[in-house]
This record gives sequence, C-alpha cells and structure tokens, in this order.
Amino acid sequence: MTKETGIRRLRADEVVNCIGQLADVLLDCVEGGASVSFMLPMARETALNFWRKVGDGVARGERTLIVAEDDEGIAGTVQLITDMPENQPHRADVAKLLVHRRARGAGIGRKLMEAVEDAARGQGRRVLVLDTASDTAERLYERLGWQRVGVVPDYALMPDGALCATTFYYKHV
Repeated sequence: MTKETGIRRLRADEVVNCIGQLADVLLDCVEGGASVSFMLPMARETALNFWRKVGDGVARGERTLIVAEDDEGIAGTVQLITDMPENQPHRADVAKLLVHRRARGAGIGRKLMEAVEDAARGQGRRVLVLDTASDTAERLYERLGWQRVGVVPDYALMPDGALCATTFYYKHV
C-alpha cells in the first residue's frame, strides 16, 4: 500500500467509472464475513447492481459516497445517507463502512469516518446514526466518540446465514 491513502468524495459520474473497484471492495468484505446486507455466495452482478443504486442516490443528492484510495485503487468506502423524512432535516445515517482486507490496519476506517463526519457537518447534518455487527467496528466508533444506544439480538444474518446481533450508535457533530 502507498504511504498516503487518499480520501475523496465521488460524484455520480465517478461512481459509474469506479463501479468495478467498488464491487471488488464489497465482494471482499462479504467474502471476509462482514454483515453488510448481503449473503454468500454473492454474485459480482449483485455487487454491481448495489453500486448502481448507490450512484443513482448520489446523482439525486440523497447520499454522499466517500472512498479511500491506495496504489491499487479503491481500498474502502463509507456513505452518508441524507434522504430523511421531512421532520429530520438535521439527521443522516452513516452506512457501509467497508475496508478491503488488503488495506486493514492502516487507519483507513478512521479516515473514512472522519471524512463522513466532515461531510455531514458541511451538509448541516448534526445527528448521525449507524449500526454494526462488528466488534472491530464498535471499537473504532467508540474511539471516535460515537455513543452506543443498544444491541438488538438476532437482528440480521451473517453472510453464512448465522443470526447476529446489531449494535446501534449515534453521534452529534
């Protein structure tokens, strides 16, 4: 991996141009056991369709997509979902913090979370919410000042079909 990882926000047209790399990151995370809404075996077309929908949301201004890039391309992603109900214009959801296994342990997750918080502030979003089924992610979020709300047992499935609990967090930015 390069000495410096670049973090940037993708425009909708850039999502289209990067869709293969985005799919690679998602597939790697699911194949590595991440509970991020997808089951094994995961077809590449499923990953490509997911990113097409994300790109559509970026084009409509309903979400922000931030990526981390290293010398091999996109190494991680995170999204800020701002398509909220009328009574929640101050809030957003943080979703799909994904870091390719080749790039883990290099601080990319932290950099992506800091960037998504900055993006939220820049869009006037003061209350952020997220959920996770990962102990590693929980440690990261807590180090970054996120507040644990609670745990819902058997909330989702792991990619292999096993039930898993999900922990909810919020942060005021």
